[in-house]
Amino acid sequence: MRVPVLDLRAQYAALRAEIEPVVLGLCESQSFIMGPEVEAFEREVAAYVRTPYAVGCASGTDALILALRALGVGHGHEVITTPFTFFASAGAVSMVGARPVFADILPATFNLDPEKLALAITPRTRAIIAVDLFGQVADLTAILDVAGRHGIPVIEDAAQSLGAEHRGRRTGELALATFSFYPAKNLGGFGDGGMLATADEAQAKLLRQLRLHGESSRYVHERVGTNSRLDALQAAVLRIKLRHLDAWIAGRQRVAAAYTRQLGALGLGERFVLPATSAHATRHVYNQYTVRAAGRDALREHLTAAGVGSMVYYPIPLHLQPCFQDLGAGRGDFPESEAAAASVVSLPIYPELTDAQIGIVVDAVASFYRDR
Repeated sequence: MRVPVLDLRAQYAALRAEIEPVVLGLCESQSFIMGPEVEAFEREVAAYVRTPYAVGCASGTDALILALRALGVGHGHEVITTPFTFFASAGAVSMVGARPVFADILPATFNLDPEKLALAITPRTRAIIAVDLFGQVADLTAILDVAGRHGIPVIEDAAQSLGAEHRGRRTGELALATFSFYPAKNLGGFGDGGMLATADEAQAKLLRQLRLHGESSRYVHERVGTNSRLDALQAAVLRIKLRHLDAWIAGRQRVAAAYTRQLGALGLGERFVLPATSAHATRHVYNQYTVRAAGRDALREHLTAAGVGSMVYYPIPLHLQPCFQDLGAGRGDFPESEAAAASVVSLPIYPELTDAQIGIVVDAVASFYRDR
């Protein structure tokens, strides 16, 4: 029995009867751009994340770019984020002409360290992007406190945390939030898609204009925007999937609890460090189950040979990426991010994972470390 790192075919098999009639209906209507499906999905996401407004767009990356533009971020500005994240968290900053500034992570959660964030603020800081890595909300209480003292807006990069909660508040409730519906996400579409959530009506109106060439009414453009529309096909599929999201989150939590119990019983200590859930994270949605592993690359080879999939998110911290060398940071500047990049590995996790498959993963890890 093989254990893939993610099995979207199993998810589709369970939803085929729900999805295919809706997709065929859109094919018959030939209504693919915006429209009622998108509007309904926006309302449903807003209700789910407990915020008044949600605005669909073409991808999670575009959501970040739109959020920065809505905040007026551009040339001459700095935006602080973590160097241990997917590229878009900093790439979006460069795309609007601003300068990414990095602050190191907390080693236990991999999320932005509020104390390091405070030290990175300068008079040029125009926004902070707090990333919720691997399905756990960053310490938004502390981050918002730091930002509030300086009058700096916060964007919550919630691409991996839809449905997660921070001190009982749903991701998207506390700050302008961006989401991704890339197929591998907990709520994934049949292609790219994104969303922004905000409690500010004027901000929502601005975002709707920016995603459609700055258009306020047909062929009237109040500002220069872009083409970043969520298409009706993605919205229709995602509406169906959203109804199952809480059950899928419960399934991921079941798998994570089984891993933590069984892998913890191996007694591997610092050689294999399990994910930590912070006290403020009242709902972890486990977009990934990410451990720190001694001999990480050799372990991955062993897992592959045993038929077990794995992934490394993310092997090169952003301050060491070739395109960001002009920012002036080098090796050793963000030691926690560099240590994480050198040691993390994500194990298979999805709601359909069986107890037998979990056992295979645990046995493969155990056999690797048995003689080491």
